[in-house]
Amino acid sequence: MNAHLAQAAFRALAVTAVIIAAAASVYYVSALAYPFIIGFLLASIINPMVDLLERRMVRGAAVFLSIACLVIVFAGMVTLLIAEIVAGTTYLASSVPEHFKTLVVYIETFTLDRILPVYEDFAALFNTLDASQQKTILANIQHTGEQIGSNAAEFLKEILENIPLLISWLPNAATAAVFSLLAAFFISKDWYKFQRLLRKYLPVKARKSGRSVADDLKKALFGFIKAQIILISITAVTVLIGLLLLRVDYAITIALLIGLVDLLPYLGTGLVFVPWIIYSAFSGELPFAIGLGALYLIILMQRQLIEPKILSSTIGLDPLATLLSLFVGFKLIGFLGLIAGPVALVIFNALQNAGVFEDAWKFITGKSRD
Repeated sequence: MNAHLAQAAFRALAVTAVIIAAAASVYYVSALAYPFIIGFLLASIINPMVDLLERRMVRGAAVFLSIACLVIVFAGMVTLLIAEIVAGTTYLASSVPEHFKTLVVYIETFTLDRILPVYEDFAALFNTLDASQQKTILANIQHTGEQIGSNAAEFLKEILENIPLLISWLPNAATAAVFSLLAAFFISKDWYKFQRLLRKYLPVKARKSGRSVADDLKKALFGFIKAQIILISITAVTVLIGLLLLRVDYAITIALLIGLVDLLPYLGTGLVFVPWIIYSAFSGELPFAIGLGALYLIILMQRQLIEPKILSSTIGLDPLATLLSLFVGFKLIGFLGLIAGPVALVIFNALQNAGVFEDAWKFITGKSRD
């Protein structure tokens, strides 16, 4: 009995070591070979189109044409988006100065009518205090001012330090895009050759498990992309309807931008709505600010209600498990966990469906699988 437990413990340690080594390998290899991973994903996306075109031309030409179509579609979408942004920014450039003047006038009026009387009352009350109380209040005010100034300076410093990083990232992104497209071309061109090599050298059991995991992950990947497209489309349409009711100019451009911003985890539409609501309130457009606030609350509630349902239906996971993965991921690693949580759940579900955990348990206990 002790010998059996010792063997089981040894096999459990071996399985744990293999899992840790595999996770570390995936982490470090993906950091170096991510253009080829992207290329593989692109090859998976275009492969059905390549198979269709291969009936009329050689596979290399079919792959080249498919990648060209993908690049043209992407470039067309970016061009349309840039055109909308240019039109919107042109409008803002002409209208913002007038709004800024209105805001300045409102701040001046608010300061004279509200802030100045409060300041005079505070100054009168301050003069009635003894010297030690006045010194304490002044020290607290000075400390608060220094803290605010320090935080603002640190925030500005981080922004300025990240600008060179962003600029240096652009050539790397262009290089990665070129390598990803080249990798997609060669992988798709020899797609079935690689499949034959895998069938030749991998055991039948490994091929079955790997195919099951790959199918689940592919379904989850395309399901996740589909879910995000559905979510940002719903957000954009809701924003468009709300802005049209509020009679906002360039509502389509603003709705498209807010839909894209909605892709940002945790920040989302609040990155646009919160400053816009504050500005509208301070510039004297209180009814409009209330309307924007109501629209923002509708979008927030809509997102929270439909996101778990859409993710679960498109990825094929239980809604409660999806909601739990979102919450746990956010608590563990912040807003990136809103993406990492469902991804981890998808991988776990794929491995479970492939019987990997059952095989590992039978190996640890020394039993053969039926």
